[in-house]
Amino acid sequence: MLIVRWILALAALAAFTPARAEVTEVRFAQQFSMGYLQFDVMKHQDLLAKHVAAVGLPEVKVTWVTFSGPDMMNDALLSDSIDIASGGMPGLLTIWAKTKGTAQEVRGVAAMSQQPLLLNSRNPAVRSVRDFTDKDRIAMPAVKVSAQAVLLEMAAAREWGDAAYDRLDKLTFSLSPPDATSGLLAGGGDFNAAFTVPPFQAMQLRNPAIHTVLSSDEVIGPSSGGTAWTTKRFHDANPKLYRAILDAMQEASEFIAEHPKETVTYYAEDTKMKIDTDMMEGLLADPRFKYDLTPVATMRWADFMFLVHRIKVLPKTWMDLFWPEIYDRGGS
Repeated sequence: MLIVRWILALAALAAFTPARAEVTEVRFAQQFSMGYLQFDVMKHQDLLAKHVAAVGLPEVKVTWVTFSGPDMMNDALLSDSIDIASGGMPGLLTIWAKTKGTAQEVRGVAAMSQQPLLLNSRNPAVRSVRDFTDKDRIAMPAVKVSAQAVLLEMAAAREWGDAAYDRLDKLTFSLSPPDATSGLLAGGGDFNAAFTVPPFQAMQLRNPAIHTVLSSDEVIGPSSGGTAWTTKRFHDANPKLYRAILDAMQEASEFIAEHPKETVTYYAEDTKMKIDTDMMEGLLADPRFKYDLTPVATMRWADFMFLVHRIKVLPKTWMDLFWPEIYDRGGS
């Protein structure tokens, strides 16, 4: 009887012990691209606060940090310096494969956008990837792991065969899109090509000396560009906050479609750069620019990266790469 009373007492104590509280701060990381406009909208519309209240959580502090590429962002995520990272699909695939099955496992939260990525050059002799020589250098957000790096390897494999996928890697180096754009427009520097992101690639093309050599549409077709991801630790420990984040991202996606002018204003304020707002509104009107949480063509990236040993494990489906909350979407 003593043992029974002891067990009942423990059960009663457990019933009155509050569940472990969710975090009171969430730290978002984004890059310079238009691929993450949901975060700009969430910031200016204070959407996370709205959805945090809707799920019954107390106020949460929100911090925003900007990175120029996925490699440093992934390091920050694994060191618990940020909670939600964002980047291209190769950045997600890289950290997913690295952490799969470990305590630090990382998966995608959701896709964020689709938009073409352009490789531009001011060398008139370069009209396709086959025209690059050792005299050319190509700036991109991050070598090896950025979407631009993988797209260039896809193009090389298509041109010279899978075994030569890295033929052009020696020409590439890491540089933020704003700096790459400034250097390419100025000319006379140590590089003459840039594989960046919108709106910077459009800014480059306003100079008649610059032309497009390669578009992502030619290489992989429409696919999710911007993507958000987080750790198993954050996902599992914060179910209500995680739900609020997804709901805020969904509302922000709808806002972008309905209010392009305001969205452009938010982006310009956040980047603190001189942006031609009319040009950027024109990009948002382009049907190739989509802001949707449904992952598209993720396995095209995965198949290639596995083929060339960029990742050591191949996801069976797109669902392997994302947390279950978006499984009801018709991803690919």
